[in-house]
Amino acid sequence: MNVYGTKQIRNVVLLGHGGAGKTTVAEALALVTGVTKRMGKVPEGSTISDYDKEEIKRQFSISTTLIPLEYDGEDGPIKINLLDTPGYFDFVGEVEEAVSVADAAIIVVNCKAGIEVGTEKAWELCEEYNLPRIIFVTNMDDDQASFRELILKLEKRFGRKIAPFQVPIRENEKFVGFVNVVKMKGRRFTNLSDYEECEIPEYTKKNLGIVRDALIEAVAETSEEYMERYFSGEEFTQEEISAALREHVTEGNIVPVQMGSGINAQGFSHLLQAIDKYFPSPDKFECVGVDVSTGERFTAKYNDDVSLSARVFKTIADPFIGKYSLMKICTGTLKPDSVIYNVNKDAEEKVQKIYLLRGKDVIEVPELKAGDIGAVGKLSVTQTGDTIAVRTAPIVYHKPKISTPYTYMAYSAKTKGDEDKISSALARLMEEDLTLKTVSDVENRQSLLYGIGDQQLDIVVSKLLARYKVDIVLSKPKFAFRETLRKKVEAQGKYKKQSGGHGQYGDVKMEFEPSGDLEKPYVFEERVFGGAVPRNYFPAVEKGIQECVLKGPLAGYPVVGLKAVLVDGSYHPVDSSEMAFKMAATLAFKKAFMDANPVLLEPIASLKVVVPDKFTGDVMGDLNRRRGRVLGMNSDHHGKQIIEADIPMSELFGYNTDLRSMTGGIGVYSYEFSRYEQAPGDVQKKEVEARAAEAERD
Repeated sequence: MNVYGTKQIRNVVLLGHGGAGKTTVAEALALVTGVTKRMGKVPEGSTISDYDKEEIKRQFSISTTLIPLEYDGEDGPIKINLLDTPGYFDFVGEVEEAVSVADAAIIVVNCKAGIEVGTEKAWELCEEYNLPRIIFVTNMDDDQASFRELILKLEKRFGRKIAPFQVPIRENEKFVGFVNVVKMKGRRFTNLSDYEECEIPEYTKKNLGIVRDALIEAVAETSEEYMERYFSGEEFTQEEISAALREHVTEGNIVPVQMGSGINAQGFSHLLQAIDKYFPSPDKFECVGVDVSTGERFTAKYNDDVSLSARVFKTIADPFIGKYSLMKICTGTLKPDSVIYNVNKDAEEKVQKIYLLRGKDVIEVPELKAGDIGAVGKLSVTQTGDTIAVRTAPIVYHKPKISTPYTYMAYSAKTKGDEDKISSALARLMEEDLTLKTVSDVENRQSLLYGIGDQQLDIVVSKLLARYKVDIVLSKPKFAFRETLRKKVEAQGKYKKQSGGHGQYGDVKMEFEPSGDLEKPYVFEERVFGGAVPRNYFPAVEKGIQECVLKGPLAGYPVVGLKAVLVDGSYHPVDSSEMAFKMAATLAFKKAFMDANPVLLEPIASLKVVVPDKFTGDVMGDLNRRRGRVLGMNSDHHGKQIIEADIPMSELFGYNTDLRSMTGGIGVYSYEFSRYEQAPGDVQKKEVEARAAEAERD
């Protein structure tokens, strides 16, 4: 493949709901631009972008795939770096990585399905990153799909930015062409996406008039002068319409709607023309970071005449195709056989060869210029989010903003002895996917695997087995309860042992009561009079309490909020020892704790749920069923409500699935540990019985 300059590059991300047809759009574009001779099909597992075994098995995208395309544009050849992203919400981290390096987006909408949750999330991402976008409507070959209805819904949902560029031409219930609304000319498909000019059919004219009005209204919205002319009934010239569209689509103020049939590869020549004409090249943007040498904000245009800097936005660590660091060149030119400096790790790395990845195909290239996207193999310390530069000009770019994982399960090795292999394999998967993380929960003797959703965790299990030949079992995690006491009690602990020679003797009388501070395990005090227990044994008594609170008598959970006071006791001048007094304190604790109205405390989380207004009733009702306490509700001023609540951590298990089910996938939540509160009697009874059964099994 040729080397392209910054002005010739278009970095375009494909976004949309799962199943809308993004991968098929990518296939059709690859066919039309000559990358392939035959279109791959998702059900056959023959597409360029869904090459992973899991993607082929499940028939949907799991990872972002890069597909570079070459196209002869209006002003010469251009290179389109197409980023095909997953549509399912569990893989949002892949989408966020791709969006962070894209300069424009194509939102794919299935005409029959209409606006779906993934469509709205794609739009929100484009708004957040200020990306110019085109809505591409697929499934036009289905005669039941109404383009007109979809346009009305798009205008209602996204406002006057929506500008339909086409109206379908159908004959005998088949999609055979379209009317170019900008030029007001008919186009009939000849072979795949190729078309010839044709008459505008009479039956489309009514619809065409409505759509043309919507387009002209979108143009009028771009300036006060145009708005005045529009209201006074003055017509715009073709040149004015084209110029306004070119400027305002690039700025994201107008969003064209185009159409096609993915499986028939129809409509993609026109989409390529729009990418060439309306989507900006990287030189229209700035890269923003921090100059490490001064600590000041750094901004630069994408420019290949200055020193090298690039940011790694994705890592592929596949045991079959190897490890590749995908990067977007920000400034300068990346060349093979060069030394690069990883600013984040303060380490130099050797670049052997430079590649373009097209699905699983690896294409070697002589260099990559500013604005382009490519890959380097086998970098040892470089990870996703790192910045590559030269040591004399150390710049750090912002890392991609990645969603925090809140869904988690406990995992264990199916085969004893596989733990080290599992740990190493999970580390590889976490290199690839920043929304995965593992946590070692020492207290409950469990390993936890965090992700965005259950489907993602299920795929991790499959990948571990297929790629690394290790098998793990996912199970419901144990929750970190605590134990405390509710009343004041007094108890004696006497430890006496005679075994020939020196014996062991320790005797303590202690008071136990709530300390009122659940942040601390215990508070120890002494009120011994007359030397009943010598002062040098006080630390041993405290040591006994310190060890006891690690595992409470009620259910084996750590004890908190305990006040232990040594009030009396006795000792033997020969047989007493630190060990004897420690044991005596342990006996006193165990005797007293079960008489002091012991209770279990459960962890409480502060929860935030963001949902559209219409779902607030359902969500609040569900939170009440989960023993949650709704504390308040605030509007985000974009048609959504932020519900704040306190909820037991154990009740959040499975919440991700239920929230998606209630809100059609659009609700999101976050939480953090807040405090401990007394668990209700039924919860305590169930937990104590479960722990007793577990102890019996062990």
